[in-house]
Amino acid sequence: MLTSANLAAILPFPDINPIAFSLGPLSVHWYGLAYVAGILLGWFYARRLVDNGKLWLNDTAPVTRAHLDDFLLWVAFGIVLGGRIGYILFYDLDPVLANPIRAIEVWNGGMSFHGGLIGTTIAMILFANRNKIPAWSLFDIVAAVAPIGLFFGRIANFINGELWGRTTDVPWAMIFCSPHIIAAHQGACPAGLDPRHPSQLYEAGIEGIVLFTVLFILTRWALALKKPGTVSGVFVIGYACSRIFVEFFRQPDEQLGYLLGTNWLTMGMVLSLPMVAIGLWAVIRARHVAARQTA
Repeated sequence: MLTSANLAAILPFPDINPIAFSLGPLSVHWYGLAYVAGILLGWFYARRLVDNGKLWLNDTAPVTRAHLDDFLLWVAFGIVLGGRIGYILFYDLDPVLANPIRAIEVWNGGMSFHGGLIGTTIAMILFANRNKIPAWSLFDIVAAVAPIGLFFGRIANFINGELWGRTTDVPWAMIFCSPHIIAAHQGACPAGLDPRHPSQLYEAGIEGIVLFTVLFILTRWALALKKPGTVSGVFVIGYACSRIFVEFFRQPDEQLGYLLGTNWLTMGMVLSLPMVAIGLWAVIRARHVAARQTA
């Protein structure tokens, strides 16, 4: 139960307009800018990785700057199409089947990380095959930069007042009042909204900053890029564990709720669990391949 002291300690949700700026009739949202920033900064960092021969086996990256430049459009399509299709399949299938036009109504539900991961993986495999480059090395490069996009994406979720956490009385709890809530209540936040965990910030910190730091150490100091598959495996494990942890603080999607009659199991957990096994397999495989090459 919330006391008056608890209520007084609740942090105000920052009043940030989800629209960054407008150009005539075109409104540019922070969410869209987050995707652009994540992709472009990731591309810049990826170019730095392939430029540093000391990080790679035989002191030469098997992927060139020209490859990364060409791959930029591929990864953008993989993220956007995979993320949207994944959201529909994993979280919003019944409403879309009932009203197919909902598939393009991104304001009724956005993107799925797991769908974006699948879309990006397909794009990487196709691009690697087409350009005759090692797929596992491309996986590692993309994995090393992915936390940058995750960080910006979660910050955009926070600005939008979406994907908030479960109700709580922790001192840093916030009352989220998104533009959708305001629009549904005649332009004002309704009274009686519960304070919640700012779980978007938890995810930005763990999936973004912490995971990026771990992968930075692996690539720069442990020279893990010399064992293709290691960085991508650790990324998949790290994201899955981070997501499962944060799901205990994050409110599940309204249309799904908790699964299997529980009050804790969510779709995010279910989709992340197989990733741990896949990541472990990738790391073990990378070690075995490296051992055979040096034998």
